[in-house]
Amino acid sequence: MPGIITTIAIVLSAGQGKRMHSATAKQYLLLEEKPILYYSLKAFQDSCIDHIILVTGAADKEYVQKEIVEKYGLTKVRCIVEGGKERYHSVYNGLRAAKAYEEGESYAFIHDGARPFVTGKIIETALACVQKEQACVVGMPVKDTIKIADAEGYAASTPKRSLVWTIQTPQVFALSLISDAYQELINREEELLDKGILVTDDAGVVELFTDKKIKFVEGSYENIKITTPEDLDVAKIFLRKC
Repeated sequence: MPGIITTIAIVLSAGQGKRMHSATAKQYLLLEEKPILYYSLKAFQDSCIDHIILVTGAADKEYVQKEIVEKYGLTKVRCIVEGGKERYHSVYNGLRAAKAYEEGESYAFIHDGARPFVTGKIIETALACVQKEQACVVGMPVKDTIKIADAEGYAASTPKRSLVWTIQTPQVFALSLISDAYQELINREEELLDKGILVTDDAGVVELFTDKKIKFVEGSYENIKITTPEDLDVAKIFLRKC
């Protein structure tokens, strides 16, 4: 429908987080009395986003529904869907669920649930960008010099630092664009695995199966993904600054 813009956040919370060395999945660890996952969901709840699709492990759906969604009044969470073996399976499941909410110009914000410091400003900036570009990712220019290594572990090249970004989430796309790209990925999954082609983020799927260029959107150096115990310590410091 012309004139209607629909924004859908797909929040991924199906990972195990083995590098955290915890029996509890990292996204459910407490950060100042609340689960890490709560913070990203709350940011989308309080933003311009219309709908939230939450992707979790099968065994976690009831816990997340009662102890996070209902407990904290996260009313924009429309459904909780089961994740898959790999991250891209989980995204695919989230995109399939998102199609039920597609209306007018629809955009998907794909976000890692273990990245609690996404902000309303980042979300709004990404929305303005995706409406023009159809595909954009949040990130930040690197602070350190980057070296590219060869197969033997020697320095092969040094890219210009001003052109190198660390990539964050959300990664934001026209829903039809990212859905079609992921469908192609699933259709050709075995072929790609046989060739040793690994896709590690959503922009990579678009780059692989479409000719659409990806626009960078500046996020925040605090928009970290909590992966290790040290990250959790840093997150506590960031949260106390808020």
